[in-house]
Amino acid sequence: MVDPVQIILLIVIVILTTLLVILGVQIFFILKELRKTVKKANRILDNANSITENIEGPLEALSSVLVGFKAGSLLSVLKFAKGFIGRDKEDLDKRRSENF
Repeated sequence: MVDPVQIILLIVIVILTTLLVILGVQIFFILKELRKTVKKANRILDNANSITENIEGPLEALSSVLVGFKAGSLLSVLKFAKGFIGRDKEDLDKRRSENF
């Protein structure tokens, strides 16, 4: 015959096996969600990297222009600004004369 101890051991083994299977399934779902989260974080970091690379070029150009202005005198800065503004006025005058 079956002893009461064997019945209790069988019940405990069945309960523990069931709990371990449930725990394994839950761990699988957690790891699946973790994988999705890591993929999303990777996409976000890639986007941030491309944005910083796109911003880096113009900022470097602006920095070099400012360093050039700093190295030059105020007179050269004013000449540059006058030349730049003068070109814009000439272009605007040409466009107006072409339209009329």
